[in-house]
Order: sequence, then structure tokens, then C-alpha cells
Amino acid sequence: MKNPNEDTEWNDVLRAFEIIPPKKEEKDEIEELALKMQKEAAVKPYEKMTLAGLKEAEDTFQEEDERAIQMYRKKRIKELKALQKTQLYGELNEIAADMYVKEVTNAKDNVWVVVHLYRSWIPMCELLNNHLRILAKKFPETRFVKAPADNCIPKYWEAYVPTLLVYRNGQIKGQFIGMDQCGGTRVTLEDLEWKLADTGAIETDLEEDPRKTFIDLMMSSVKRTSIHWKNDATD
Repeated sequence: MKNPNEDTEWNDVLRAFEIIPPKKEEKDEIEELALKMQKEAAVKPYEKMTLAGLKEAEDTFQEEDERAIQMYRKKRIKELKALQKTQLYGELNEIAADMYVKEVTNAKDNVWVVVHLYRSWIPMCELLNNHLRILAKKFPETRFVKAPADNCIPKYWEAYVPTLLVYRNGQIKGQFIGMDQCGGTRVTLEDLEWKLADTGAIETDLEEDPRKTFIDLMMSSVKRTSIHWKNDATD
């Protein structure tokens, strides 16, 4: 069968009697190019802007330019995530006394630093180090370091060990000195996480103080025992 789109007299006759469909008009290359240029012209300038360009033009956005604002926010979030990746730590690192100022006091701006001053022969210090290693991996945006107490502070009282110090921008934001303040010899990972979150050093997903739940259970148990004794006494 001959091509019905072929430009012949016979095809023209067939089209006149509607025996074959009208010839399909193929778009001219120039017309296609014009349509392409028209589409490109319809693209808003902000769609090709860099984050810096979007920042400069933010005040000029119209209220209806919601798409531009959303694009700006997405790029901003992407930039912040990239920045966070450069500030990840994820380990409990040992530092010497001569590194304290550089690694702690002069740490990067807005980076939280948790310092553990310990003594290797004190069991609770080893317990805290184990907990801090886990927390360092869970909260890699926070810097966790440990240092022998005597190396950092000569003749540091043993009663003050372990000591946990929380720094941000060179300032102490939290401190726990001695076993009791650090949570006691049976401090759990969740207990320590809650303590550090309370200073702002980490953002925990714990909904309440683990110690509160434990105390509530203990008080409930004591109350039940007391009632049981009273009932026995009246029998």
C-alpha cells in the first residue's frame, strides 16, 4: 500500500473523497526550535539560581512564587546537611593535656563537646567510657573526648572523678562532678543520655527521665509492700 501521506495527485483525489485521512503536517525544524525557545523563556529565573543567588533575591519573591520559596528551602536544607557531614565525629577520642584548649575550648563554632576526666583504675570511669563510646556513635554531630584527670588538672581530687564537662563555644554548659552527679555506679546508658540531653549537648528521643520510671516503680513496690504489711497486722 502506498504511503497515504505521500504528496501525489492520486492521494489528493482520495483525500477529496475522504477515502484516506488528511495528510499529517510535520512540524518544521524552525517551528520546533521556536517552541523550545518559548518553553525555556517560560522558566522562572529562580529555577536556575544558585543558593547564593536565591538568598539575594529572597526579598523580591512575590507571594505567589511559592515554588521559588520551596526550592530555596530545599537547597538550604541540602546545604545544612552537607555542612553537618563535615562536622561528624562518631568516636570517643583520647586527648592529652596540651590538646585540651584546641580540641575543647577552641572547638568549632556551635559544636557541643563532652569531656570525660577519668582515672583508669576507677571502675565507674570505665563504665562511663563504654557508655560514651555508644553515645558518640549515636550522636556523631557532638564531639566526645576523654582525658586522664591528672594530666589535665594536676592533683585533681579523686573524689571529683569521674567528671563530665559539657562545652559549647568555649563555655561550660554543664558539669557533673563525682560519682553521684554522674549517675552513680549503676548509671545506665539511658541515664547518661538523658543527663547530656538536659544540657543541650545531644537531642535525645527519650520521652522522659529513665530514673523517674525506675523511682516510680520502686515507690509503687514499696507502697504495695506497706499495704500488705498493714493487712497482715490487722488479721
